[in-house]
Amino acid sequence: MAGKIRHHREPNPIELTTSIDKLCFIVVKAKEFDAKVDVVEPDPGGNPSDDSDREVLEDYPDDPTYQELYDALSMLNDDEQIEVLALTWLGRGDYDRSQWKQALADAAAAHNASEPGYLTGTPLLGDYLEEGLDKLGHSCADTAVENL
Repeated sequence: MAGKIRHHREPNPIELTTSIDKLCFIVVKAKEFDAKVDVVEPDPGGNPSDDSDREVLEDYPDDPTYQELYDALSMLNDDEQIEVLALTWLGRGDYDRSQWKQALADAAAAHNASEPGYLTGTPLLGDYLEEGLDKLGHSCADTAVENL
């Protein structure tokens, strides 16, 4: 995935604790993980030279894309994890821009050690985070994803 993520931004960005580069990295990894599909045949025994092309989009238990996303979320400090959770809820439409402080308070109340697992298991996580960032006036448009 090369290039830049493009989005429309709200005026007057709301300041975030988590760096945009970290958030955009998580967006990219979440979208890569969301693109995965369930394994149709665990091991079809076909031609090994072309199996890897198909398998890269299949979701295996030891999937490195999942692990990269999970690790990125796990390495965030508590405040950053809370912010990612609140951004997810904001992007999903549970809150709007005017309710950002309430979203953060609710995310802080819900925060626990299983946050990375919850977030990794959230379908469309990358889309929700992008939308949440957009609602707060931020974008990954200026972040070259190949440098993440």
